[in-house]
Amino acid sequence: MTTIGILPLARSTFDVPFAETVRDDAIRALGNLDVEVVGATDLLLDGDATDEAIAALATQDLDLLLVLQVTFTDADAIVRAAERIDAPLALWAFPEDRTGGRLRINSFCGINLAGHALTDAGHTYDYLYRANDDPVALDELRAILGGREHRATTWAPAPDLSALPEAAVATATAVRDQLRASRIGLFGDHPDGFHPCRYDPAMLDATVGIGVDRIELDELFAAARDVPADDRATVRARVGAALDGVDDVDQDALGKTLDTYSTLRTMADDRGWSGVAVRCWPEMFTDHGGAACAAMAMLTDEDLPAACERDVYGNVTEVALAALTGGAPAFIADLVDLDRGSETGVLWHCGLAPLSMADPGARPKAGLHSNRQKPLVHEFPLKPGRITIARLHQSPEGLALVIAGGEMLEAPASFSGTSGVCRFDRDADGMLAAIMDHGLEHHYAFVYADIRDELRALAALWGVKVLEIA
Repeated sequence: MTTIGILPLARSTFDVPFAETVRDDAIRALGNLDVEVVGATDLLLDGDATDEAIAALATQDLDLLLVLQVTFTDADAIVRAAERIDAPLALWAFPEDRTGGRLRINSFCGINLAGHALTDAGHTYDYLYRANDDPVALDELRAILGGREHRATTWAPAPDLSALPEAAVATATAVRDQLRASRIGLFGDHPDGFHPCRYDPAMLDATVGIGVDRIELDELFAAARDVPADDRATVRARVGAALDGVDDVDQDALGKTLDTYSTLRTMADDRGWSGVAVRCWPEMFTDHGGAACAAMAMLTDEDLPAACERDVYGNVTEVALAALTGGAPAFIADLVDLDRGSETGVLWHCGLAPLSMADPGARPKAGLHSNRQKPLVHEFPLKPGRITIARLHQSPEGLALVIAGGEMLEAPASFSGTSGVCRFDRDADGMLAAIMDHGLEHHYAFVYADIRDELRALAALWGVKVLEIA
């Protein structure tokens, strides 16, 4: 009989009771296949439990290793499983309703992150993004067990500059030169298991030429503790005028966010940075005491693009997008949902979007980080309009540029934090395949403008391949 080994991965910072329901329903669905299911049935919430489950499955003769991405997790455990278990690997992520409330499991982002890490490490995998009660899920699992084939990857060579509009080439040339003369600030190490947030200094320098100044988090926190009370009060008044509910959040934690903003602003001004990439968790919460989200959103609105999770390539992409548009803010987001019925996706982050991106029909609010329950994050749906999405992508072969287009729709907030419903220039299944088949990163930068020709020209000037996913 065919044997499937399962790894139900989750983290306790998400909605564990809901995750347990998702896990139970997934295992129940697997019972409708003519297979034997082995492996852990409890949620694997930490590294020790996960490693024990991996070791147990490594002794089994498996026809498929199926990772149940019950909640978002980092990618390290999945890479370890791929290295230690001799079986084909598949990742199963589960949609969740767009309730306007907390993002309860963030499952799709988990397999997006894992897909990049696996691709980077040279491992092959399959995937599905289906609700456990979707009949098509079983059909896809049967196809995976049968060794279904995916489309070939479609990276294109660097574009031909002569085929692009002269104005776009001129803009891209100026931005190429501007980036060569620019520097960004990098704070701390990338989070463990967040492979897209690693970067190669030599590769970045050779391709883009932008400089990177590294600062330790302890230095940032020490400087933030010395922010004068008058400076905090000034920023507090500004935030209070822009957001509803500022008086209702923990004022001490709010102050830590405000001081983070002031410190990053001062450092950037003193050192001439064009962007900042900050390790925002867990230390912002555990050591400093407040979320970095709103602080970085404020900087982004001030022509200083800011990226969370110390995502250097994401921040460089933001800086490039802002420069190509003459200063429009660029936001870095997770893609957390793709809906086949409406052919839309949700671009979201904890509360990092700048206020200039807020839907004018919705009053922005002060919010708490959904997993850490500390302020300050922004709460609002994104405004409608045409967007261009991009990502400076890393691979073993070098850097490349991902480009996409879409229309942000007028819609209520899908989840708490800052989120927008986007109809990409490609259907949901096409987006899913492009992202997962190519092992793309989980962070996507976007700007309200159509600058695809300018990005193509920039790729040509950098001499990098291009992938247009929408």
